[in-house]
Amino acid sequence: MSAATEGTGMVGEKRIMILGTGAMSHRHAEHFGSIPGCRLVAACDTNAERARAFAEMHRIPRAFESLNAALAWGEFDAVVNSTPDVAHKATTLAIVAAGKAVFCEKPLAVTADDAFEMVEAAERAGVVNMVNLTYRNAHALQMARRMIEAGEIGTIRHVEASYLQSWLTGRHWGDWRVDERWLWRLSTAHGSGGVLGDIGIHLLDFVTFGTGLDVAALSARLKTFDKAEGGVIGEYRLDANDSCAMTVEFSNGALGAVHMSRAATGKANDLDLTIHGEKGALKVWSTTDDSSLDVCLGPDIETQTWKRLECPPTPRNADRFVLALLSGVNGQPDFRHAASVQRLLDLCVVSDAEGRMLKVA
Repeated sequence: MSAATEGTGMVGEKRIMILGTGAMSHRHAEHFGSIPGCRLVAACDTNAERARAFAEMHRIPRAFESLNAALAWGEFDAVVNSTPDVAHKATTLAIVAAGKAVFCEKPLAVTADDAFEMVEAAERAGVVNMVNLTYRNAHALQMARRMIEAGEIGTIRHVEASYLQSWLTGRHWGDWRVDERWLWRLSTAHGSGGVLGDIGIHLLDFVTFGTGLDVAALSARLKTFDKAEGGVIGEYRLDANDSCAMTVEFSNGALGAVHMSRAATGKANDLDLTIHGEKGALKVWSTTDDSSLDVCLGPDIETQTWKRLECPPTPRNADRFVLALLSGVNGQPDFRHAASVQRLLDLCVVSDAEGRMLKVA
């Protein structure tokens, strides 16, 4: 590929750089590399050797060992930010200041204050901004939202939602006692926000997007289980929360029970959302790769009969981001939504510490 071709791209084609070349970035390279209308032109990582190996593996023409060097080159339109959580804010602010669009991994930031600072910067710069809340890719969730918007279940009165994993009680993803991929998720000193920070953001996005409702108030209880002698394995102090149970009140007055855990024996990686309305109800189930929607509608509400509904495929977040780049119309979920979910996570920590229900400002 010539330097001229590399710098210009085809008409309408958007050039993308991947920042951070750890495990998740390989999936991003595969996804964006398969989408018409965009082209991967660079990879960047503070580990120069890893950046070069990643670029070679995915046939990406350039590799950089610093974001400053990549921005100085500047021959790209958008960045997939796949850096560690604690680096999201600083790197994204630099990218936005350069006028580039950003597709950021979740969570947008470690705190809501940082997230909203990123929101203001992106909106002020007028750049396309999205966050990879992956369960938006679930066909069943998108179908449920459309049905609710069409009024098919009437006014929502009650919601039940859970995100349940069992890697603390089973070894299907490896042994967390010896595997650093999992140990760091149990230690706040290593950047973990516990189950709340890890999967809570997915569950609360699932709930708020699925119902179309905002959370007006919440109370939360967090629990860290004893998992090793002295609560320590090597350099890892196992002090991050393992389970969270929440009660929420929605903007329309409906109530909800929302909970998540890494110690849910018998569950691998399951999201469940049941939405009860005055005229019907919906049950959404999702894992990383599959989802289903069961409905109880019309005469069936008299006999509590549930039926499986076929759901058409929905575009992935990566597809929606490329569409946003090509159209200039920002896609969802955007930075502002992700920041609003982060605010809920922050409030859960405060609620647990103070033992009371908190209103969402």
